[in-house]
Order: sequence, then C-alpha cells, then structure tokens
Amino acid sequence: MSSSTSKVSRRTLFFGAGTAGAVAATVGLLPTAQTVAQSPAAPKVKPERGGGYELSEHVKQYYKTARV
Repeated sequence: MSSSTSKVSRRTLFFGAGTAGAVAATVGLLPTAQTVAQSPAAPKVKPERGGGYELSEHVKQYYKTARV
C-alpha cells in the first residue's frame, strides 16, 4: 500500500513562495520603457573672457547645507 505521490516539504513550499514574491517585487520596481525620445541638451557656449560660473540648483543646495 505505498502511494506514489510526491511529498513537498514545508520548507520547499515557503522557499518557492518567497522566491516568487521577490521576483514579483523586482519586476514591479523596474522602470518602464519610455516611448518619447529625449533630445540631448544643447551645449552651452563658452564665454570668451571667463565668467563661466553659473549658480545652479546643485550649487544652491550645497550652499544651503554648508551654512554654519
């Protein structure tokens, strides 16, 4: 009276469920493909006599965090 059904252990079942959950979470976090092509930014013209400093948002953020 031996049955030929396969036995799945609880450990194997939880491992498979955990793997499936991790794969689903990873797929959900992947960025979607963008259909609109972004045009490259036009290069800025270099000033002839210095004056190349530009107060950008990045520099403003640095000044904000460097205040004493």
